[in-house]
Amino acid sequence: MEHKYNKVLTKIEEADAILIGASNGLSISEGIHIFADNAAFRENFGDFREKYGIRSIIQGCFYPYPSEEEKWGFFSRMYNYFLYKNEASPVMKNLFELVKDKNYFVVTSNIDDHFRQAGVPQERLFEIEGNCRNIQCANGCHHQIYPGDEILSTMARSQKDGKVPLDLIPKCPMCNGIMKVHIEIDRSFLRGEAWQRSYQAYQDFIEKAHGKKLVILEFGVGAENQLIKLPFMKLTQLEEYASYITFNIGRELYIPDAIAAKSMGMDGDISEVLQQLVQMKSANFS
Repeated sequence: MEHKYNKVLTKIEEADAILIGASNGLSISEGIHIFADNAAFRENFGDFREKYGIRSIIQGCFYPYPSEEEKWGFFSRMYNYFLYKNEASPVMKNLFELVKDKNYFVVTSNIDDHFRQAGVPQERLFEIEGNCRNIQCANGCHHQIYPGDEILSTMARSQKDGKVPLDLIPKCPMCNGIMKVHIEIDRSFLRGEAWQRSYQAYQDFIEKAHGKKLVILEFGVGAENQLIKLPFMKLTQLEEYASYITFNIGRELYIPDAIAAKSMGMDGDISEVLQQLVQMKSANFS
């Protein structure tokens, strides 16, 4: 196994460009499972579970709340759950430590914004489905995305019985209509200028990496994922000098035969694998 870790570190060290993809499995390794009716969900969202019958954070995101006070009660609670700590988790710190000195770009479907919390600048990040700390007009009357940290944290502190006071609920500055968190839960999700810039930065990164030593690091992306895994596998196949390294557990560690010769699978708890890689990197280069 040590040989495999060293091979990953060598690939990263020798890479001209590193493309990182991340989905739910990475969040799970941090202790956040948006699909689970687990102890953490019951502790933080137990009142919503009892009142509305929701059994996970993801169900709560899609639930048709009867009032804006209740909707913002849930989403501000979710924001607080994801981001109440001011520093990144050990998992994210280790991931950032591996690539911070390299030419890298991150593509993620996670909505917790933990990459920016870990130190990844916005220009190196494409959050495909938005994140929990920005807000938008729910009617899509214009394409501006607004930072929501101040209002979301205030709502999280001020809610009572899962409801937010009416005077704290944001209104669209253009149409005076309702607003929503900028995550993709319905057709009103905005792919405006900010989203398009991030998408273009992703495409530009791939274009500049063409013909170079491209290392693709994929963390916790399910075998059936069409947003990240499918394009990453196609890119691996197309790029002559690409290497594909996927980090996951068991049957989710999927590598098709077409790219098997250019690929590695790191089977195990992502948090433990990253910790081991960082320790070995430190030992190797100290």
